Amino acid sequence: MQNIDEISKQRAVKLFDSIELSSFEVGTTKGLQQIHEYLFGGLYDFAGKIRSKNISKGGFTFASAIYLEGALSEVEKLPETTFEEIVRKYVEMNIAHPFMEGNGRSTRIWLDLILKKSLKQCVDWQKIDKNDYFNAMERSPVNDLELRELLRGALTDKISDREVFMKGIKQSYYYEEPDDYKG
Repeated sequence: MQNIDEISKQRAVKLFDSIELSSFEVGTTKGLQQIHEYLFGGLYDFAGKIRSKNISKGGFTFASAIYLEGALSEVEKLPETTFEEIVRKYVEMNIAHPFMEGNGRSTRIWLDLILKKSLKQCVDWQKIDKNDYFNAMERSPVNDLELRELLRGALTDKISDREVFMKGIKQSYYYEEPDDYKG
């Protein structure tokens, strides 16, 4: 039997060619919920639903559940016209961490949709080392410069390239494997 990651990864791959992708809202909480529901629907009972419990990871506590709706509303209002603004919005959504599980995989797709819409670019995730990415993400709530430069170095204008998308999904799921991260 396949596990949740294998099934959701297959769905992420399928997403590229799906009609649903073009119907997702871009840069909104609802759009992120649509992505999460697509990836994890039927796998988690909370797929696409904003969490009601507090969560933390690696000593970092994400936005408190009682303030989460307000935080998400504020994230939605953030501008997304420049690369710097988009990365800031991505960092703030990561701090909010709206779901019990699957935030990283969902928000990386969400980020790429914003970049495609606003800048006609996306991240070639294959170019970003797992440890470098997580180190930059850990520091991003204080200063997002490291993350910005890491992402900037991996930007591509190949926004409709199936291979870039597929390799990006593979890399995104690799980031979530609990193997060698040394944060």
